[in-house]
Amino acid sequence: MTVPETGTAEADKPDRAVVRDALGVGVAVGLSGFAFGVTSAGGGLSVLQTCALSLLVFTGASQFALVGALAAGGNPFTAAAGAFFLGVRNAFYGLRLSQLLALPRALRPFAAHWVIDETTAVALAQPSRRAVRLGFTVTGATLYVLWNLTTLLGALGAEAIGDTDAWGLDAAGPAVFLALLAPMLTTATERAVAALAVVLGLGLLPVLPAGVPVLVAALAAPAVLWARGRRAGDAGREGER
Repeated sequence: MTVPETGTAEADKPDRAVVRDALGVGVAVGLSGFAFGVTSAGGGLSVLQTCALSLLVFTGASQFALVGALAAGGNPFTAAAGAFFLGVRNAFYGLRLSQLLALPRALRPFAAHWVIDETTAVALAQPSRRAVRLGFTVTGATLYVLWNLTTLLGALGAEAIGDTDAWGLDAAGPAVFLALLAPMLTTATERAVAALAVVLGLGLLPVLPAGVPVLVAALAAPAVLWARGRRAGDAGREGER
């Protein structure tokens, strides 16, 4: 994405429209922190531990992966490794956003904490640097506040309820995660990666320790990309004959 110079028609997107879009994303996703709070507290983590994860980690998929593996009895190091690999994508987002935001050096460490799927999506959709900064900031602030607030409410609620499995709330986290992920699978390659990851994760679940199937499922992306590259190469050679 190239940020156009200010003054063009495309760059004149009203601040109000940027804020509206950013608030829509921040509120919609931020409320799902309740599911994480329920999942984490129901999986055995304390309210303090649950809230610390949202405050300090703040990347939903990695948080769900970590508490899911721990709840299943997985090794903490394995669970942390799975969460780490899911969070690596944010580093690549940061490389692109650093160019678009062009923030002062003193602000970059604080902005880095808000580099997640939703803030990246809103920022990349903006036509000017001013709009990028506004969209990123409003989305990040809204989502961070709501995510942490609803995490606390979910954890307190799960602690008050007791056995979350009896209420079926143990499925809340995975259900929300899948609901957020599904609309993002817009290409055949993305759907192929998701399908292979599900097959690997579920297929290996009965035979590998908790947390390890998540790590193996991460191999789905390079496997699909390798297969597509090889198919394209074969098609190219056929065309040359």
